[in-house]
Amino acid sequence: CSPARQMLLDETPLFDPSLLQDLDWSSSTVSFSPPISPSCPGEGLVLRPLCTADFNRGFFKVLAELTQTGDVTAEQFLKKFEHMKKTGDYYIIVVEDTNLGEIVATATLITEHKYIHACAKRGRVEEVVVSNVCRGKNC
Repeated sequence: CSPARQMLLDETPLFDPSLLQDLDWSSSTVSFSPPISPSCPGEGLVLRPLCTADFNRGFFKVLAELTQTGDVTAEQFLKKFEHMKKTGDYYIIVVEDTNLGEIVATATLITEHKYIHACAKRGRVEEVVVSNVCRGKNC
């Protein structure tokens, strides 16, 4: 049995959720009305790391609003998830609508290890999408 087959679709996060809770928004010049934060993203919404159970919560449905995703099987998803988790360089966040039990937004931060700038790290934000169910509606 491959490791991907042995993994279950569960609540195991891609990265430590405390990283999101520890974000300091106090120096942000952007204001939100109503106010939001990582721990309180909106009524009925939860901001958290991607977990394997999100495969069945519409993660690919939301991504498909951004670009073609292809037909990804649970096994392929689990294998890629495990790879991303192991590297520690991928931070995929999702917003779950707890009333619907569905993912309504996602974004990915990828860290790159560089030789330039004294072996610096660089982050790239990609695959940012909000479901048309919530887009522009202050959900």
